[in-house]
Amino acid sequence: MLKILSSVLFTIFLSPLWPLGPNPLPGDPFVIVNKSTNELAYIKDNRVQTTVSVGTGKTQEMTPEGLFTITVKAKNPYYRRSNIPGGDPKNPLGARWIGFDARGTDGRIYGIHGTNQPASVGKYISQGCIRSQNEVITSLFPMIPLGTKILIIRSNQSFEQLAKEYGAIK
Repeated sequence: MLKILSSVLFTIFLSPLWPLGPNPLPGDPFVIVNKSTNELAYIKDNRVQTTVSVGTGKTQEMTPEGLFTITVKAKNPYYRRSNIPGGDPKNPLGARWIGFDARGTDGRIYGIHGTNQPASVGKYISQGCIRSQNEVITSLFPMIPLGTKILIIRSNQSFEQLAKEYGAIK
């Protein structure tokens, strides 16, 4: 009986479903959005891989701040609010949607997405989402798996300092 119990406990603790540590782990993909500069950094393999300009909320409160998890990804997302199909040039969500679980939502309310208004990128203009150029979000899309952590913050620290503070860089 002890042998069986030991085997079961051993299996549970080594299972990939068991939380083995903090996320992100150094080297894991990690995204940081700095609302002070309206920039997004993609971190992987213990370094900042790229930094891009983004648009954020019209007011400080509109784009939520905190550490969230990527929970939804969609190519050519459907825009429910105005019933605009994905791929339509009128669709304000652009070519890709990377949704995260801010404010108790499921990843379908807040996200990083493309835009049909490229001149809006870099400005405080959205209803809370994070806008990026369609080409940028299309290139980032395959590199950001579900479960990736995203930090949204207002800070004067560099992306490297923030990534170290949150465990994404050693």
